[in-house]
Formats: sequence, C-alpha cells, structure tokens
Amino acid sequence: MKRLLIITSLATMIVFVAKAGNPDRVGSAGASHLLVNPWARSAGLANSAMASVNGVEACFLNVAGLAFTKKTDLVFSSSNYLAGTGIKINAVGFGQKVGESGAFGLTVVNMNFGDLAITKTDLPEGGIGTFSPSYTNIGISYAKGFSNSIYGGITMRVISEAIYNVRAQGVAFDAGIRYVTGEKENVRFGITLRNVGPPMRYRGDGLSTTATVSTGSAGSTTLTMDQRSEKYELPSLVNVGFAYDYNFTETLKLTGNAQFTSNSFSRDQMGLGLDLAFRERFILRGGYMWDVGTTSEGNDGRTSVFTGPTGGLTVQVPAGTKGSMIGLDYSYRVTNPFAGVHSLGVHITL
Repeated sequence: MKRLLIITSLATMIVFVAKAGNPDRVGSAGASHLLVNPWARSAGLANSAMASVNGVEACFLNVAGLAFTKKTDLVFSSSNYLAGTGIKINAVGFGQKVGESGAFGLTVVNMNFGDLAITKTDLPEGGIGTFSPSYTNIGISYAKGFSNSIYGGITMRVISEAIYNVRAQGVAFDAGIRYVTGEKENVRFGITLRNVGPPMRYRGDGLSTTATVSTGSAGSTTLTMDQRSEKYELPSLVNVGFAYDYNFTETLKLTGNAQFTSNSFSRDQMGLGLDLAFRERFILRGGYMWDVGTTSEGNDGRTSVFTGPTGGLTVQVPAGTKGSMIGLDYSYRVTNPFAGVHSLGVHITL
C-alpha cells in the first residue's frame, strides 16, 4: 500500500509537470495570492524548505510536514507585502497532533489592500466613498505518518476574493508526501501538488447593468442585465524538494534545502536555502529563488517581482518544563520594484 501510494502520487505529479512551466500562459491564472507565503520562517528560506518544514507552516509548502507536529502548534504572522503599496497579509495557524501518527491543521490567511476610492464612469474622481478589497483563504489539513519513513497529507482550501460589489469563491486542494531516510533520519525528500481545483468566476451586482427600454406608445420599462465574467484557472503547481541535516555538534545544526517548482501559469523556479540552528534557540536562515530561463534574457525575462535573495532569523525561549517554546520570527524578501516584503511572526509550540 505504501509503495502503491508513492508510485500513484509520483505518476500523477509527473504527468502534471509535463504540462507545466509554459511561459506563454504567464498571467492567465487568477487567485495568485495562493502563491504568496504568509509565514515568516519558511519565507526566509525562499520557499525552498518544502522537504524540511514542520508544523503548521507546512500547510503552505508541503502538508506532509504537518505530521511532525509534536503536540500543539500555534503560529501568528503579519507581512508588509511589497512595502510602499499598503498591502498587508495576516495569517493564523493551528496544528494539533491526533492519535499516534496523525495531525490536524487549520490556517486562515487574509490579504488586505487598504481603503480605495469608489469611482464610476460618470464620477472618475471618486468622492462617493471607499471600499476595501480583501482576499481570504481558509485551509483544513490532515497529515499522517504511514511509517518511520513515509508521511503524507492533504489540504482543502476555501478561497474568497471580494472587490466592492463583486465576489469570487472557490475551493482548492493540496496533497504532499515526504520520505525520510539516512542513518540519523537526516535526509528528506518531498513532492507536493498544490492549488488544484475547479475554475473560479466573479459574480455580483457590480456586473449588472440597468437600462431603460422603450415599449412603444411613449412607454418604457427598466431592465437589469447580468453580465457573466470569464472563468479563470487556479495557479496550480508541483514542488519537488530535498533537505539534508548536517550536525556540526550536538547543539549546532545546518540544514540545506533545494527545491524545483513547476508552475502551470508561469515560469518554473529553482530555490536554495540554508538554515543554521544553535540549540534550537537561535536560528539564522537565508535563501535564493530564481525563475528558470531568465538568465539569458536578463531582467526583461523576469516575470516575478521577487529578485531572488531572502533572509530571516528566529529567536526561541522555553515556555515551561515540558518542552514548550515561544519563538519570534522575522524574514525579508528582496523585490524590484517596491521595498521588499517584511514578515514578522510568533510561533508557540506546546
């Protein structure tokens, strides 16, 4: 059963990879906020830690890592996204160990764009009030360890996008597997399929048009016509990752991460990340992510605002005698244009 699960998952994802990474489809998908990592720790590694991330944060990169939740995991994070634009991302996550080898996770992520002026064709300057666009996704996850080496999980994510009097709603699914090996279980491989679901479509009063139609004999009537917006696909992708732990001493550990991302609606990406931990109290991390195929084309070939470099750190302190920890996380991602992405988080392990 374990071998069948792995072979089936790999076959499905390989077929997906064969159709992905098409530059001609760049920008043709919606719900792109599903690609934005709201968590400070893994964001500092340029999203390359899909084979090593554990706990609630794994629900974004590879849900199989949720199975490594020791007991209870709470994460709060706030990001100043593309500093200077006024966009804020707030996220909260909860993970709970269930049974001997399972774990349940719940995450809520909200992207807020601030207050924008309401404008109309006859009032292009506004002056009639403001509205606040908001993107939200709520994920329900479950992960389980099938053996000491094989872990898997699945996430169902409910998506909502609201822009004044127009709204779109949908659902997406993630699935991931992690394989752990090595004498000290320090070698890890991961593969995950993310953001798979039916197309979404905007609906609402904002797509309605009212017109007065003559009925003859100097009479008229008012009709309301609802316009149908075009459907759009979700930004589905496949991640394949590798992680290796190197223990310098009993208190000093270096974790190397490597990841390949095959996107359906943008260029493929490759990422590297290093995580240096001292006594699990102080953790320094850095990473680099680049778009495949942009080297020969220069900056004109780049399709992402992120230029590559990322960095971050974590400071943790004990919160009791039973291994509980409270950690403060920070990460920074370099962008061009804008002034980067700053993320600050609190991580509580009980």
